[in-house]
Amino acid sequence: MNLFNESIKAKHILKNVILNTPLEINEYYSKKKEAKIYFKREDLQIGRSYKIRGALTKIKQLSVEEKKHGVVCASAGNHAQGVSIACSLMNINGVIFMPLTTPKQKIKKARDFGKKKIEIKLIGDSFDETKKIALNYCKENKQTFIHPFDDMKVIAGQGTVGLDILEQQKDIDLLIVPIGGGGLAAGMCEVMNKLSPKTKIIGVEPVGAPSMTFALKKNKPTSINVTDNFVDGAAVKKIGELNFKICKNKLSKVIRVPEGHICSKIIKVYNEEGIVLEPAGALAISALDLIDNEELKNKTIVCVISGGNNDISRTEEIKERALIYENLKHYFLINFPQRPGVLKEFVSEVLGTEDDITFFQFSKKNNKETGPAVVGIELVKKEGIKEIYKKMDNRKYQYEYLNQNSLLFNQLIG
Repeated sequence: MNLFNESIKAKHILKNVILNTPLEINEYYSKKKEAKIYFKREDLQIGRSYKIRGALTKIKQLSVEEKKHGVVCASAGNHAQGVSIACSLMNINGVIFMPLTTPKQKIKKARDFGKKKIEIKLIGDSFDETKKIALNYCKENKQTFIHPFDDMKVIAGQGTVGLDILEQQKDIDLLIVPIGGGGLAAGMCEVMNKLSPKTKIIGVEPVGAPSMTFALKKNKPTSINVTDNFVDGAAVKKIGELNFKICKNKLSKVIRVPEGHICSKIIKVYNEEGIVLEPAGALAISALDLIDNEELKNKTIVCVISGGNNDISRTEEIKERALIYENLKHYFLINFPQRPGVLKEFVSEVLGTEDDITFFQFSKKNNKETGPAVVGIELVKKEGIKEIYKKMDNRKYQYEYLNQNSLLFNQLIG
């Protein structure tokens, strides 16, 4: 199967159904990086994600018999919405398996888009566990599994993003694309390699789920331990077999972005541009800060914003992670004397005038001279932490810094 030809075919299949989303020049980042930086706004696509492209391309090409039996998919959110929309458009029944950790907003959207044509089953603690259950169900019920990324027709559908971009801007030096399972990256690599071979492609994935980085190191797709599934749209345990085969010699490099940096970018882009990004949708823009300016200077660059399905209930967690990443939020376990006025003394003698205690948990112990308290401190300037350490040491406070104690720390911000 010729993937490039399949992408051209997918372009015709999707015509008059999906949107050719805007390719917008971003003045702020263009000025900051001394380059022409464009955002490909797939967050404005139907379902607020590029995923409808691959799902609809695959489902439209099923046989009459396959359509009659219905389809099954496993997804953390956006692929589920794409399959739901496709089922609704084509009057096909679908069963969608979603991890228990899927944000409520994505579950509701999948259900709304599918109308009465889909059934949602919440099961499994991770995408990979959910996928395994979905595949077994699919086999037992003789239905067709619509893979979120490791399928040639799905990849071809995602490749239409690249075809759209080249219709909008022919001269591209650098394309920055997010990577989860690798469907979008593979489609883009194939299209750019054929139509714009001079374009360098940089893949971006979260630090907590570097499946492509690990596969490149091992020279084959290999299961990894996902240490942080916050970027749910890209937290994949193993890169797709087809996707890796296509990408491995076509990606210029792969950048890993810390989850806290992604959170900072979500807030910054919303405040400055009014764009609502989901964590995976912020990957490509976040990578701009991690690429040397000389590599970007005077270049034409496209960042693919892959999705905008962000659940408002995650706002506090996003803010918290951003502050911690920016070294403005710190947690301590402090042993306080058990006497009146001790917290007032701590605030007046240790904190800066504009710093604030945002978390305090203390349980008084009878017959004890001292007792531990967990204290969360938010700073105005990150340099202020040095002065806090100095003052606590001078006053002989016994304390433990919790930001780097993953077990305790995750309990606080989870």
